Amino acid sequence: MRILHVSDCYLPRLGGIEVQVADLVRAQREAGHEVRVATATTGEPIEGVVRVVAALPYDLPVHPRGTGLLLREMAAYRPEVVHVHTGAVSPFAWMGVRAAARAGLPVVVTVHSMWDPVTQGVYRALNAAYRWNRWGLVGTAVSEAAARPIRRVAGPGVPVRVVSNGLDLSAWRPSGPARPAEPGAPVHVVAVGRLAPRKQPLRLLKLLEEARRRVPAEIALRATIVGDGPARASMERYLRSRDMRWVSMPGRFTRDRIRELLDSADVFVAPAPRESFGLAALEARAAGVPVVARAQSGVADFVRPGKEGLLGRSFQELAASVARLAGDAGLRRAIAEHNRATEPVRCSWPAVLAGFDRCYELAVERGGGARRAGG
Repeated sequence: MRILHVSDCYLPRLGGIEVQVADLVRAQREAGHEVRVATATTGEPIEGVVRVVAALPYDLPVHPRGTGLLLREMAAYRPEVVHVHTGAVSPFAWMGVRAAARAGLPVVVTVHSMWDPVTQGVYRALNAAYRWNRWGLVGTAVSEAAARPIRRVAGPGVPVRVVSNGLDLSAWRPSGPARPAEPGAPVHVVAVGRLAPRKQPLRLLKLLEEARRRVPAEIALRATIVGDGPARASMERYLRSRDMRWVSMPGRFTRDRIRELLDSADVFVAPAPRESFGLAALEARAAGVPVVARAQSGVADFVRPGKEGLLGRSFQELAASVARLAGDAGLRRAIAEHNRATEPVRCSWPAVLAGFDRCYELAVERGGGARRAGG
């Protein structure tokens, strides 16, 4: 199948959407599809990537004439389906949706983020103005938690399927038996992610502090927070003010270094309340590490309480879960053994590709959206 992916952001940027779309493109090419990417991200030429860029401040990934330029690209490439990738607000990506609908092309829209109440209000207003839910779209979300608000806004006229983010499970599978707990060794808690305010990283530090308070004094605890971002300075100030020398922040790691870190991890924490999926948590689960996360987040799609980890609906429940795992070596070992013995198959690339293939087929069946999008 000839597929055109449209995404505001793409390589060389290295955020969650960019990396996931790049991995999807690679997997689809390996499966025999012909794939091209249209993006508003500046960068060096990459084969199969069309950069629709404008001279804007801060290299903003948008183009004032994006719809027309994407229509031209679609006419030249003649894709069988257009697959658009959006975050909470993605102007260029939605130009791609409008262009595909005008061209009468089947279009699948993947929403990689969680629509909060404000975002839902924005899309309701846009629907009132443009009636995008009548363009024949097929929607996908990366988790059930992310799909629910989209379905509420789009209504019954837009099918919204859940297709997980993909992961090369073999790359994260632990190579040997579980590491036995050494008497007196600190329980190692790990978190990985961008240190951005929307992820509430200071809340993570307070969570670790509360968990430490709940763990018996004879149990040593250490934590490693991997990542970088605008909240780093405030986090470092908090650690100094609270004398939390048992928490380290080594910065951003490559995937290989994260794999090495997970070999020494006893607990992985993903506390963000509005996590649409949680790829870092999936990597930890695939590596055999027990995961603690929000029950309301997308992590709940692949972590069941007592099986792959523990879930909490509140700050106090998350802190209690971290403390429980830190203080119960038997529970940690049972969850780690389960995670090592089973794989999250629905997150494997063969399952993800099959899921998108079904969405493409549905989009083709529903027909193009030229008559719905207007002139």
